[in-house]
Amino acid sequence: MKILVTGATGYIGKRIIPLLIEQGHTVVCAVRGKLRTEKKYSDEQNVEVVEVDFLKKETLKNIPKDIDAAYYLIHSMSNSISSFQQMENDCAINFKQIIEQTNCKQVIYLSGITNDLKLSKHLLSRKNVENILASPTYGLTVFKAGIIVGSGSSSFEIIRDLVEKLPIMVAPKWLNTKTQPIAIRDVLAFLTRSLGDKRLYNTSHDIFGPEILNYKQLLLKFAKSRGLKRYIITVPIMTPKLSSYWLYFVTSTSYKLARTLVNSMGVEIIGHPSNINQMLDVNPINYDEAVQLAFEKIKQNSIISSWKDSYASSRIKKRISAKYINVPKHGCFKDIKERPVLNEERTFAKICAIGGENGWYYGTYLWKIRGFIDKLFGGIGLRRGRTNVNTIETGDALDFWRVLLADQENKRLLLFAEMKLPGEAWLEFRVAKGKVYQRAIFRPKGLAGRLYWYSVLPFHGFIFKGMINKLANA
Repeated sequence: MKILVTGATGYIGKRIIPLLIEQGHTVVCAVRGKLRTEKKYSDEQNVEVVEVDFLKKETLKNIPKDIDAAYYLIHSMSNSISSFQQMENDCAINFKQIIEQTNCKQVIYLSGITNDLKLSKHLLSRKNVENILASPTYGLTVFKAGIIVGSGSSSFEIIRDLVEKLPIMVAPKWLNTKTQPIAIRDVLAFLTRSLGDKRLYNTSHDIFGPEILNYKQLLLKFAKSRGLKRYIITVPIMTPKLSSYWLYFVTSTSYKLARTLVNSMGVEIIGHPSNINQMLDVNPINYDEAVQLAFEKIKQNSIISSWKDSYASSRIKKRISAKYINVPKHGCFKDIKERPVLNEERTFAKICAIGGENGWYYGTYLWKIRGFIDKLFGGIGLRRGRTNVNTIETGDALDFWRVLLADQENKRLLLFAEMKLPGEAWLEFRVAKGKVYQRAIFRPKGLAGRLYWYSVLPFHGFIFKGMINKLANA
C-alpha cells in the first residue's frame, strides 16, 4: 500500500514510518521542509518526501493522487495558546478536501480521550477535528489515547524532570486528576494493525493501559522505579497560570506546552471499554513496564524521536529553509577561528557530540549561566539537551540551538540559535584540509543587537578560543 503520513517529523510520525517501511509499504512523508526528512530517508527506496503545509492550500497539490491510506498526526499543541484551535480546524479542513480528491480509502487519526463532560480547549479541539475529518469518500478510523509513555514523549520527559529534580514537590491539586496512561509501543500497534481493516472504517475507539492512576501516583510510581524517595504535597491555591510557570521552570517543556498541559490535566482521561484490543490482538502493558521499556531505550541511546525536536517550540516558525541555512555575509558580526588537526574524523566526531550532557568543552558553566538567563526571559534555556548522545541529525534540538545541517560526508555542522536574542545567530563547525574551522555569526536587530554583541564580546573571546582548542586536540 502507498501510505501518506502527515506530521512525519513529529513524535509519532518518526516512529511509525520505519514500521510501515518494514511491513513493505511505500510511505509518502508530508513535511513543511523537505531537507530534514529527505536526508534521513535518502537510502530508502520506498519513501517519498513531499513539501506540504496544510495551512497553505497552494502546497496541497504536492500530495500524490494514488495513495491508499493516510495517517493524520497533525496537532498544534505547542503553538499559539490563543489560535491553536483555529489552526487545527484549518489544517483538518484542508487535509480533508485534498484527500477526498485522491484514491485514499482510509484515514487513521490519533486523538485524545474526550469522555469528560468538561473538556479543555485542547481536547475540545481534538474532538472537533474528528468531526471535520469524517467523510463519505473514505473510512475514518479514530484512536483516542490518554498520556503516552515512552522515551522522548512530552509526558514522560516532564514526569522524569519533576521526579529527578525535586525530592519534595509542592504541587497543584490537579495532581489528583485520574488518567489511563498507555505505552508508545501499544499506540503504534493500534495504529499499524488497523491499516486496511475495513471493520474499523468510520469507527472510534479509546485506547488505554490497564491501570487508572492519578498524576500523583504516576510521579510516585516513576520515582519508585528509579529507586528514588519523593514526597508530594498538593495545594489548592495554584492558579493554572502559576502551575504553568511551575512546570516551565522545573521541566524541559516550553511555556506554551505547559499551559496547554495544565489546562488538560484538570480533565479526567478515562477511556470507554470496547473490543478493540481483541480485534487487533493488542494487550497494553502497565505503567511500570512502560517506564522500564522507555529507560531501556535511553540506556541504549536508541531514542527514535523526542517531542523536544518539534519545531513548535522553535524560533524557526515554519521550517528549515535556505533563509537560515545560507548564512548571511553582510551586516553581521563574526568570530572566525581555525586550528590544524591531526585526525579529521576524530575531530568531527567530537564536534557532533557537543552539547547536552557532554557540555560545550570549554566554559560550560558560562553556557549554563547563559541558559539560565535565557529561561528567565522566557526562552528555552539549556533544558532540551540532545535527543541522542551518539548521533546528531538535521532538525535536532541541541540545548538552545537547532541543528540546521549535520553533513557527515562534508564534515559540517551548522547550528541556529533559538535562545532569546536581539537578532539572529549561527554557529558553524567544519573540518577540511587538515584544519577545523569555527564561525560564530550574529546578525543584530537594531541598536539593541549591536549593544548585545559588544557586551558579550569579552566572553566570546576566551569561550570560542577555548572551544576550538579543545576540538583541535581531539
